[in-house]
Formats: sequence, C-alpha cells, structure tokens
Amino acid sequence: QVQLVESGGGLVQAGGSLRLSCAASGSALRIKTMNSMGWYRQTPGNQRELVATITRDGTTNYLDSVKGRFTISRDNAENTVSLQMNSLRPEDTAIYYCNANTSYGVLTFWGQGTQVTVSS
Repeated sequence: QVQLVESGGGLVQAGGSLRLSCAASGSALRIKTMNSMGWYRQTPGNQRELVATITRDGTTNYLDSVKGRFTISRDNAENTVSLQMNSLRPEDTAIYYCNANTSYGVLTFWGQGTQVTVSS
C-alpha cells in the first residue's frame, strides 16, 4: 500500500509564496515503481486539473497558467514531491492534491488534499 500526505497549504496574500510537500509512505517496492508524481487542483464546480508533474527522469509538465511561477521537484529518495509556488494569484485558490502513478498509469494514488487560499 502507498499513502500520500500533503502539507504546506495555507492562506497567503496575492504575490506571496507557498511550498507544498507530499510524502509517500508504505510499500518501498511500490514507491520505487512510481514513474510520475505531481499536483492537481480543484475548485467547486470544476474538474480537477493538472498543475504540474515530474517523472523519474526529471521531465516536467506544467499547466500553462502556472509556467514561470511554480516549480515541481522530487527529493533524492524519490519518495517526496514538492511544489514551490511563487507570485500566487487569487485564481490559484483551490484544494491541491498530490498524485503518483506507476508507468503507463497501471496504478494511481491520491492524497487527501491541502487547501491553498490566495487573498487580494
């Protein structure tokens, strides 16, 4: 089994920064198979959308509206993923969910989410 636990959410004023972290725990073998990890976000009435992902080889993918502002990274053990969010805007307000997938999406895991609120 694999559990994903997010931390780092909170309230920040527009233009500020937050750093989200996601820690994976459970089966060491299963965690090792995770090819991609990333962050998605969701607001009421909207579909969950991809914010940023990173693969084991370091390839990244970002939502267009966060390019240049957000940076995703994985730690040396590849069991955590972080999202540095700079120049935050009110429209970034959402629940942010950590996601991890094995190759080809055979297995996928989700965290419980962490609230990010950006005020004017």
